[in-house]
Amino acid sequence: MAPAFDGRSLDGRVAIVTGAGNGLGRAEALALAQAGADLVLNDLPGDEVVEVGKQISTFGQRVVVCPGDIGEMSTSEELLAAALGTYGRLDILVNNAGVLRDRMIFSMTPEEWDLVLRVHLRGHFLTTRVATAHWRDASKQAGGPVYGRIVNTSSEAFLLGSPGQPNYAAAKAGIAALTVSTARGCSRYGVRANAICPRARTAMTAGLMGAAPDSGPDPLAPEHVAPLVTYLASPAAEAINGEVFVVHGGIAAVMNPPSIRQVFHADSADGMWTLESVERAMDGAFSAGGAPGFACEQTLALADETIGFEPKQGRS
Repeated sequence: MAPAFDGRSLDGRVAIVTGAGNGLGRAEALALAQAGADLVLNDLPGDEVVEVGKQISTFGQRVVVCPGDIGEMSTSEELLAAALGTYGRLDILVNNAGVLRDRMIFSMTPEEWDLVLRVHLRGHFLTTRVATAHWRDASKQAGGPVYGRIVNTSSEAFLLGSPGQPNYAAAKAGIAALTVSTARGCSRYGVRANAICPRARTAMTAGLMGAAPDSGPDPLAPEHVAPLVTYLASPAAEAINGEVFVVHGGIAAVMNPPSIRQVFHADSADGMWTLESVERAMDGAFSAGGAPGFACEQTLALADETIGFEPKQGRS
């Protein structure tokens, strides 16, 4: 049985957080520090990430700021070197860095596509690549599993097929797949990799979510996502691996993997597909109107706050 989370369960642990200058990354970095972790912070060069580092220092935790482009392999190598050089270890990786270039698919430029995939998906890959290589080597030296936690940031955009975000939705789908692949490939070394699909009102998502309420708690404040991230980074989450969570406010939903909706069989003489047998099998099996079938709209009902989508009537 995993140990209970006691509020300081990350004492002595070291975490890298990307995109730590604002929004979710800032909230996650602060929460990890408050739980006892020492930090290596990454974001593009600027005052924001430096200020987050100063705030973490007031908690009594050590912190190193390592600015750089997360789409460059050298940045990930520098983050690992900062963790090992300063603290002698790395235990936790929280990938959060992101950017938006929203546009309909027929209007999107190749540069807008490439930038979003580079920051989100390539950025997640590069940090995961260096962290898992380190943990694999450490496991071999130790002769058994070590402590490794990865929390990646996916999005409901991939679950819903966000029509104005083909680059972002594709990147976030890739991050979910990367997470599961990492979980399968690295669990033997002690690595636990999970992903979150957060709803949070940040500078990046303000256009979708609008203003915060005038009074009472803001269900979409990034601070409400950070506790789950901190828990997943802790020893208490030892049994949680390769999962995808939708999280916001006081809600966390763990997603099922895709499932088979219906199976079709060829009715040809040899039981193999022909064009005619495909037509007979598919006829009447799909509703008219062209509504996407491979989309999960169940998460929309988890809260009243909008994320820029409205559920279609009659669809679960």
